[in-house]
Amino acid sequence: MNHKELPEDVLKTLHKGVVIPAMPLALDKDRKLDERRQRALIRYYLDAGAGGVAVAVHTTQFEIRLPEVNLYEPVLRIASEEFDNFADRTKKPLIRIAGIIGQTEQAAKEARLALSHGYHAGLLSLAAFPEASNQTILEHCRVIADIIPVVGFYLQPAVGGRILDVDFWREFAQIENVIAIKIAPFNRYQTLDVVRGVVESGRADEIALYTGNDDNILLDLLTEFKLSSGSKVIRKRIVGGLLGHWAVWTRSAVTLLDEIQKGNLRGDMQQQLDLGMQITDSNAAFFDAANSFKGCIVGLHEVLRRQGLMEGLWTLNKDELLSPGQKKEIDRVYEAYPDLNDDDFVAENLHNWLS
Repeated sequence: MNHKELPEDVLKTLHKGVVIPAMPLALDKDRKLDERRQRALIRYYLDAGAGGVAVAVHTTQFEIRLPEVNLYEPVLRIASEEFDNFADRTKKPLIRIAGIIGQTEQAAKEARLALSHGYHAGLLSLAAFPEASNQTILEHCRVIADIIPVVGFYLQPAVGGRILDVDFWREFAQIENVIAIKIAPFNRYQTLDVVRGVVESGRADEIALYTGNDDNILLDLLTEFKLSSGSKVIRKRIVGGLLGHWAVWTRSAVTLLDEIQKGNLRGDMQQQLDLGMQITDSNAAFFDAANSFKGCIVGLHEVLRRQGLMEGLWTLNKDELLSPGQKKEIDRVYEAYPDLNDDDFVAENLHNWLS
């Protein structure tokens, strides 16, 4: 499917910039899919004001693709049904993104399956190409882009990504069916490489940039990049976020992005920097930055468990646990930054989402 076939309101929403949570996987105590709570989680994101959801991504656990687990298609289907119900009820545009991983054969199969379930784009992980040349990876990207519109993904090396230079991003952005890029290297130099590559590609107006830099969310959203392309100076912004961090406290994230877009973010520059630090400090607790992100998935589960959206911290990989001291860190940021959570919003609506 070519991106020109996407609904006009979906493309407009993508370029305006929205909150896109990376959806976690809800399991029961037997580590089987808890469909009731999975649907409740999706309803939470949509009612919180998220403009899209990313499904079957890292936060959803890559193990859903294992033959003995076989949850990739069921998770796509359940989310798609909830998206349809929400769209029918509200008539609001909603960006539907499916995670796509693996070498070309696997990625193409996942792209076709996502397309068959009504997804608008695939978030394309390149972690399966740790040593490949730019041209090898770009050819892979072109194959997938011939199937479904693509959201590029610069994943930080600490969790399986690889370095991708400005030359790669310039050529990647020239692929016609690339509609957005999630920038998540957790590195300012590499973030700039993506923006510069897009600007120099000649398609800056056609590609939406989204932050995945959970360590620097607010600064990304406040920055306007001014970069030269030939004789022109191009202004480019990161318009929204596709974030694991926004899988929790989502209502607050929606409010924050709305304030930024309206130019109403309260306070002077120092207060904005302070707020950015608070968000980063919270992320450090949720993502377990102190332990090289080993507890990043279960850290999010712990927040959702406290709110009642999840029943427990169970994951498909039994070895994924909260790191020593991580629960205490989550306690600390909850107490330190009470204005950042959305516990009251969840408490008011939880019964409806679970029904």
